[in-house]
Amino acid sequence: MRAARYYDRGDVRIEEIDPPEVGPGMVGIDIAWCGICGTDLHEYADGPIFIPPAGHPQPISGESAPVTIGHEMSGVVSEVGDGVTDLAVGDHVVVEPYILADDVDTGPHSHDYHLSRDMNFIGLGGCGGGLAEKIAVKRRWVHRIDASVPLDQAALIEPLAVGFHAVQRSGAQSGAIALITGAGPIGLLTAAICRARGISVIISEPSPLRRAKAADTGVADHVLDPAAQDVVARVSELTSGRGADVGFECTSVQPAFDTLLDAVKPTGVVVVVSIWGSPAGLDMQKLVLKEIDLRGTIAYVNSHPETIALVESGEIDLAPFITGKIDLADLVTEGYDTLLHRNETAVKILVSPSGAGV
Repeated sequence: MRAARYYDRGDVRIEEIDPPEVGPGMVGIDIAWCGICGTDLHEYADGPIFIPPAGHPQPISGESAPVTIGHEMSGVVSEVGDGVTDLAVGDHVVVEPYILADDVDTGPHSHDYHLSRDMNFIGLGGCGGGLAEKIAVKRRWVHRIDASVPLDQAALIEPLAVGFHAVQRSGAQSGAIALITGAGPIGLLTAAICRARGISVIISEPSPLRRAKAADTGVADHVLDPAAQDVVARVSELTSGRGADVGFECTSVQPAFDTLLDAVKPTGVVVVVSIWGSPAGLDMQKLVLKEIDLRGTIAYVNSHPETIALVESGEIDLAPFITGKIDLADLVTEGYDTLLHRNETAVKILVSPSGAGV
């Protein structure tokens, strides 16, 4: 089968590899679509970060580069292993792509399995990936979705869950005002979660296409151009001088982070959602004098059921966020290169490992 294999920074190859075996307690999935994530771009341009370098196996998976990549995936169950009785061939599913030690409690009441020692992600730390025609995944990480949700849209449930968890981490409630820096996929999907929870959204984004997407999808009440507007002053105007209640950093760009520190109200919350490929600076005096809460967030934890419910109910429509579909063979030239060097032209690009639907 075809698979995208990460060897090192700037070195991703489309290769033929053997299909995975579906062992006991596992689920075989024919991948329909896999999204290109900002983390994938960081790995390609700046990595390895989550991907274990060649000769340095990930402690749980035991794998190191080259590894199959891709973690924003949807597909159809093709096989179920012994002991799996609650899924059937033909079911539509998405994957919560964790690699965790077997002794980690991942039950429905766990709130910290995503922070366990040596945690990594399927499609980064080994265990296959969504940029391949097939994958075999432990049953715990497979979530059924209603067949009424198109599989291309379902591939966005994973990044939507990132936004869901980020909003949870913020503690923001209905009636709050949020400033989001960056209208890429994570920024837009975080905004969608905010709106679903009754939180007003201001988005700051330099790309005209991405600003238009934020406006057209209705996820933002106000869309600002930081190249042409004083974002801090405008947020002050929109909040009657108070400042935003919460800020979400979704760019991994220093000026955007600095803007949030200036634009949130005293005692405001700033949540860093993006993965940074290099160290960031922090003006500690701003943090101290305004008593700002600075919070990190990584991925999701028991977030998929509620996130899926938002999509299945129609409360969040994922179709407008998809701006491109490509074949696996074009991953680097039409996927990575576009998003790294011409990101003003695209938001979310989906990849078909089989070539179907492109």
